[in-house]
Amino acid sequence: YALVFRKLDGLAEEIERSQPPVDLWRKFIYCTSVTGPILGSVDHMQPQDFEKVVSPVSVAHFSQYKLNKLLLKQLEKLNFKICTSEGTEGLHNHLLQGREILMGHECVSVSATDQCINVIASFLKEGKCTERNIQCNILIGTDGAGSTVRKLVGIDLVGEKDLQKLVSVHFLSKDLGDYLLNERPGMLFFIFNTEAIGVLVAHDLKEGEFILQVPFYPPQQNLEDFSPEICEKLIFKLVGWELSDIDVIDIKPWVMHAEVAEKFLCCYNQIILAGDACHRFPPAGGFGMNTGVQDAHNLAWKIASVLKDIAPASILNTYETERKPIAEFNTALSVQNFRAAMEVPSALGLDPTIANSVHQLINRVAGSVLPSVLQKALLEGIFKVGRAQLSESLLNESNPLGSSRLAKLRHIFEEGKSLQLQFPAEDLGFRCHVHFHNNLSALHVTASSISNSFLHQSNSEKIYFRYHKLGSFGHQLILVSP
Repeated sequence: YALVFRKLDGLAEEIERSQPPVDLWRKFIYCTSVTGPILGSVDHMQPQDFEKVVSPVSVAHFSQYKLNKLLLKQLEKLNFKICTSEGTEGLHNHLLQGREILMGHECVSVSATDQCINVIASFLKEGKCTERNIQCNILIGTDGAGSTVRKLVGIDLVGEKDLQKLVSVHFLSKDLGDYLLNERPGMLFFIFNTEAIGVLVAHDLKEGEFILQVPFYPPQQNLEDFSPEICEKLIFKLVGWELSDIDVIDIKPWVMHAEVAEKFLCCYNQIILAGDACHRFPPAGGFGMNTGVQDAHNLAWKIASVLKDIAPASILNTYETERKPIAEFNTALSVQNFRAAMEVPSALGLDPTIANSVHQLINRVAGSVLPSVLQKALLEGIFKVGRAQLSESLLNESNPLGSSRLAKLRHIFEEGKSLQLQFPAEDLGFRCHVHFHNNLSALHVTASSISNSFLHQSNSEKIYFRYHKLGSFGHQLILVSP
């Protein structure tokens, strides 16, 4: 998305300045605990990644909530007014003006007529739920993976549901950040030990900001099993020591899907979906927000052209034609990345598909026979046996089985078969196929795709080769001679 933000009055440069230094997040680390033995480490940055030959901007590691703040600042520079539900008097009677951002509002109803779209939005005012009517010519649903707009207009999703259920724990610990900053900097920590398994995402080591992702198996487990106190103990098991300054900010369950909306537009192109509302896929590879930003970039100028009578409303059809194939490609790629992330636990004898199969078997067979307490004990007992394979007595070079598994790990890392961070071909190599009619000034967009010739696999390296077809030129470094 940095290529898009580069055009927004220095936003790309501000992100680059605000993000943590690259050396603090260039690695993925696989370990038995944050402070314990390292099973493997992958450095995703090469010297050429900093030369900006392929692109004028490089990959960034920047939290979405921080990005939102920068985007709001950009809007304020453009004379947009940020309105909060608590801070605006008589908001429910307030006639919506141009350049207003209404914070804290939730869409609860949508109806379309030939003339306009009617939206009912709810918000809290002095602790009470209040509603207001909004009329518009175009409604864009960018309300996330659980999109209310998508559901209200009856657009279905196509793909794989329920790939994995997880609990996300957002917490702060300056002590942990300082330790990793000095001893073991990295972005992702895949942690496997006899007591717990999880993925620790280091959002900002200097600020000590982290998110822990752990598997979740309802109905045997429920959200009460992940109280702040229990989550603290879980974090201690994965870190390797008790953090004195831990502060659990938020705990949320979520479900990983790999789906794309059957269509991106409806109601005569008056209602449009963008971002996670029309595609939701595994976070592996970081394609969720990036694909959504590309959607917005593709859509914004087209809507502006329609509103200014520069182009006919039919130009909006090209949004779906161009973006849906990219969403489908990125969905498949994200699933592939998720499978790659599972290669390491599988090599350790912890195949996630087996864990999910065991869980499904308990639901089918024991679910109707055993009380929930026994189901929970059975599930945890089976998982405890599985995690026992991670014991130091088994996972070492002296043990034949452990030695074999460690050799498999080395092979995965050396061959680049673990989860990757950079995807230059997919980020830069997508394009639209165009067909010219007899009149060269008229062209018709039929599809979007990513050419396989953009990407060549060589051992652990993915190499991006550029070539040009009709359209805008890719980034080039030009030497100007006197």
